Amino acid sequence: MPGARACPSASYRWLASPVTDAELTEAYRAGALFDAHRDDPEFGHRFLLDEARTAGEAMAERTAWRICRNNRWWMRLR
Repeated sequence: MPGARACPSASYRWLASPVTDAELTEAYRAGALFDAHRDDPEFGHRFLLDEARTAGEAMAERTAWRICRNNRWWMRLR
């Protein structure tokens, strides 16, 4: 297929910075949520969100829920 090749300059830009800003931001948010989850596994995403906000990682409630769901960080019932 003619013209199906990737643009070389785009691949060089990717090699210079392979992680996007959005991916980096989500990684920091996930780290803050995980730290709170590790400390208190019996609490749900709303408590984890409050703890992450206290740690300086601001995000929407839906974002915290999505990150917790994708990583299977569930509330642990006793």
